[in-house]
Amino acid sequence: MSTSNHQPGERFPRVLLKLSGEAFAGDGSHGVIDYTAVATIASEVAALHKAGTEIAIVVGGGNVMRGTLAEKAGMERVTADYIGTLGTVVNALALQDSLEQQGVDTRVQTALPIQAVAEPYIRRRALRHLEKGRVVILAGGTGNPYFTTDTASALRASEVRANAMLMAKNGTDGVYDKDPRQHTDAVKFDRITYTEAIDRRLKVMDLTALTFCMENNMPIVVFDINVPGNIQRVGAGEPIGTIVTRDA
Repeated sequence: MSTSNHQPGERFPRVLLKLSGEAFAGDGSHGVIDYTAVATIASEVAALHKAGTEIAIVVGGGNVMRGTLAEKAGMERVTADYIGTLGTVVNALALQDSLEQQGVDTRVQTALPIQAVAEPYIRRRALRHLEKGRVVILAGGTGNPYFTTDTASALRASEVRANAMLMAKNGTDGVYDKDPRQHTDAVKFDRITYTEAIDRRLKVMDLTALTFCMENNMPIVVFDINVPGNIQRVGAGEPIGTIVTRDA
């Protein structure tokens, strides 16, 4: 169901939105979760949903724990990754609450069974929720340590037959040939191929996730979530950010 031939201005019928854990923390002054930031995200998701787009969301947990950093501090990597995995559930429940306050029917599914607060991830059930017009929030990553939520996003996007994977970045409006925060002459790509992004080691997402998207021909749109209205614009097919496809 991927759309490698997608044209600018063409709405994506079904998307997988990847939200980083940092998006839930806002500017970090309100602790692990900034409820105003979550409400802002929810309002944009609600608007996109109201326009008719079916939406699955994978949430990160970096505002709670980043496994690689905890490992450097001496924590066992597997333990740190599982803590981060539980952090994604915290974020998913916060987003669900905010979406439902705005009248959006929402389901949370987790790769790690936590039946008291969420459904277990079952692909056919997730598809049914999407078909019924519910927003599905997918937490718990892949359910395994060592795999990032980028990889979980790529996997789930293909499983739920999304038309595109929307990568929401904090303060970066697309893919550049080098870090724009360190190089004033960095050049932004409007479109780029998977192969070029991999060969040039561009920071689209982790390499495992990017390779998976390439193998399954899943278009990726990288955009800045900090710009108000961008989630709606990307879902509507407006040519913002960078689109990564098989043929640029």
